[in-house]
Amino acid sequence: MNKHSSTIWANGKLIPWDDARVHIMCHVLHYGTGVFEGIRAYATDRGPAIFRLKEHVDRFFNSAKVYDIQIPFTRAQISDACLETLAASGLPSAYLRPLAFWGYGRFGLHATNLPTEVFVASWEWEQYLGSGGLEKGIRAVFSSWRKFAPDALPPAAKACGQYLSSILSGNDARRRGYDEAILLDHRGCVAEGCGENVFFVKDGELFTNDLSSSILPGITRDSVLRLAKDLGIAVTVKDIAPSELFHADEVFFTGTAAEVTPVREINDRQVGEGKRGPVTERLQKEFFRIVRGENAKYHKWLSWLPATAKKAPAKKAVAAK
Repeated sequence: MNKHSSTIWANGKLIPWDDARVHIMCHVLHYGTGVFEGIRAYATDRGPAIFRLKEHVDRFFNSAKVYDIQIPFTRAQISDACLETLAASGLPSAYLRPLAFWGYGRFGLHATNLPTEVFVASWEWEQYLGSGGLEKGIRAVFSSWRKFAPDALPPAAKACGQYLSSILSGNDARRRGYDEAILLDHRGCVAEGCGENVFFVKDGELFTNDLSSSILPGITRDSVLRLAKDLGIAVTVKDIAPSELFHADEVFFTGTAAEVTPVREINDRQVGEGKRGPVTERLQKEFFRIVRGENAKYHKWLSWLPATAKKAPAKKAVAAK
């Protein structure tokens, strides 16, 4: 496993990593009844900063609300827990995992009056889709497994059990020699990757899909859409036919783990020139400038550790408002 913190925030306090354990009869282990977030912290010249912490915590609580999981902490407390976990880790950059789930109590599908457990872990996670993927691009394949329909499960919720379809698709893709899978929705339109949103570029215009395609509303996706607007790149949000990705000049994934990753090949067909395209590269480079704190316009998206923030010039924002 990658380098991780020596501690985990567990139900309100930091405990040793190896002491973070649950009972085998926890409801979540049997039925997947939990929600989680993936959040990145990046090294900046002011110390580590968490990217879009507020938006991630909001989605965490929104996911819990869909499943009627009562998180026994406020949004502010979970935000503070993320900062506390990052500070305790000593890592200059890290991946943070808030997790809330139904624990040990009542058995069966009648999920009521169950205790909620909440943890925040942190570890070092570099290039999610393989070394060199951010520069060279990755190989993807359309999965035979479909993304579940919006009337089957709520795709806007980041819930534990819902990722079984991603595991099926991703494992199958990697067994066949690909880096990642692309799932279609219940209508046969492009949905998303196993843990990423999908964008493509045609004639300089940027295209992506929306909630009608059963996607998780990605925070990196939202960041790229806002960034594209600021850079003057035309954006169209619409349903995407699989063949459009074959005809595209560029294709890329976005996600907290994947960041902005080019796709150079789909189903053994070369995408564009078979490498990272100019629009993807422009968005990717600007994205990394933002998360590293090099673009003051987007400092509102960064939450620095309190001790570091006190040393920073007063005119700079400390956290997203």
